[in-house]
Amino acid sequence: MSVPFENLSIHCGERNTMDLQIVYEKIVRNRRGGWCCENNQLFSWVLREMGYKYTTLGCKVFNTLKNDFNPFNSHLINLVEIEGKPYIADVSFGVSCQIWHPLEMIPGKDQEQPAGIFCLLNDGETWTLEKTARKPLIRNEAFASSSLVDKRVTKTMYSFLLIPRAIDHFMNTSEYLQTSPESLFTQKSICSLQTPTGFRALIGWTYSEITFKPEEDRDIIEMRDVADNRANVWQKTHYRIPVSKRDKSE
Repeated sequence: MSVPFENLSIHCGERNTMDLQIVYEKIVRNRRGGWCCENNQLFSWVLREMGYKYTTLGCKVFNTLKNDFNPFNSHLINLVEIEGKPYIADVSFGVSCQIWHPLEMIPGKDQEQPAGIFCLLNDGETWTLEKTARKPLIRNEAFASSSLVDKRVTKTMYSFLLIPRAIDHFMNTSEYLQTSPESLFTQKSICSLQTPTGFRALIGWTYSEITFKPEEDRDIIEMRDVADNRANVWQKTHYRIPVSKRDKSE
């Protein structure tokens, strides 16, 4: 999990692409991160090179503001066959809902991972992924009511069908996500990196460091604001990401 989930390019006057060669150069050679259309696409190439059988799927992400799934496939995942059994592999949902290990395609089975308990539900042709979280303990009281802290115990992440999708299927969505003012990705810069004990996230100008404490049924959250002139230093120090100066308007 050493590749960050991030959308910094679109906040630095750059464009995200789904050209595999460009994605490879960005993530592997330039040591950057990416969002799902980049990271999971690159991972599908890795699976192919390693000889795994896989199928790329499209997901409808759950919109908490609308309390419903988005009407289009805005997330890309891979269905992988491992020793004859199907698993979901998703290396790029980011922050608190990042899967660390492949999920068995067994409906209703609780699958415990460092970030929480994941469960795949099945209703006919539709599969839905949910996560059961732990209680957050916020160290800095100033951030106790921050919208960046998700206090929901049960989180619906996304739904999907077992329909193979080519990369072209995500082209229009990729364009929308990096240009529409209604897109979360144009509203805030996001960079998160999984660590051995949790994850780090820099969302806008707010830095969070989360430590998973499953034995205590809680997650420890440290939060602070980062000064504009220190943001690039934090990106290099905590995420090893060399990027251009970000837009101050976030």
